[in-house]
Formats: sequence, C-alpha cells, structure tokens
Amino acid sequence: MPQSLAKIITHIIFSTKNRQPIILPDVRDELTRYLAGGLKELKCPAIEINCVSDHVHVLCCLSKTMSMADLVEEIKKSSSRWIKGKSPFLADFYWQNGYGAFSVSQSNVPDVRAYIAAQEKHHQKVSFQDEFRAFLKKHGMEFNERHLWD
Repeated sequence: MPQSLAKIITHIIFSTKNRQPIILPDVRDELTRYLAGGLKELKCPAIEINCVSDHVHVLCCLSKTMSMADLVEEIKKSSSRWIKGKSPFLADFYWQNGYGAFSVSQSNVPDVRAYIAAQEKHHQKVSFQDEFRAFLKKHGMEFNERHLWD
C-alpha cells in the first residue's frame, strides 16, 4: 500500500488538579475554542469538546503521526499556560497528572457527541469521580483507586 491511512477516534477525559471547580463559566467557551485550535494545529481535529467546572471531555481524531500521550501532554501543557494568563485568580491553575482515553467507533460518534454536549446536566446527578470510574469499568480497564486521583 503506497500510503498510510488511519482514522482513530478517541474520547479523552482529564480533570483539574484535585478536581478543583476552577473552570468558571466565563472561561469555558474560550477554553473550548482554544483546545479546538490546538487540536487542529496538531492534526487531531476536534469532533466535540465540552468543559465543565472541574474537567474536560474531548472527542477527536488522533493523527496517524502522534501518540496519545504526546497529544494529551501538548493540549494540557498549552491550555494550562493559556488559562494561567486569563486572570490572576487562575495563576495557580493545573491539570491533573493523568487522563483517560477511550476508543470510539464511527457508529458511536453521534452518541458520544451528545453525551459530551450534555455534561452540565449529567453532572447535576453524577460526580466526576463516579463518571470516570464508570468509563473505566465500561471499557474493561483495571485500575487501583489509590492511583486514580491526585
């Protein structure tokens, strides 16, 4: 085959350090646009992004030339720097060390997009921790509770 073709759709979830509810509503839309722009530059186009007070959901296509670890490191690093410059209140902003990344089939993209878009409503009933544990269980991932949170 003379060319390399790939379409790897992934749902990435990461939270603020200690799940601090520091992503205020007036910054969320800008942060979403910033993340989308960063993903585009990395050739990992966003399909859906939503930020709530203490975490972010990103649905995107992973570039065939980038590892998941490099993608998440880059978007967290650049967005953290950007957020810190938005306000003195945000000068101590940090993302958690880890992240979750889950594969999504093309046929499930509409459902995952709807799920991500409804985060505000979803988290009126379910905490981030419970949501993340449910994702890990749904995807058959073994985990140690002691090492999930920082």
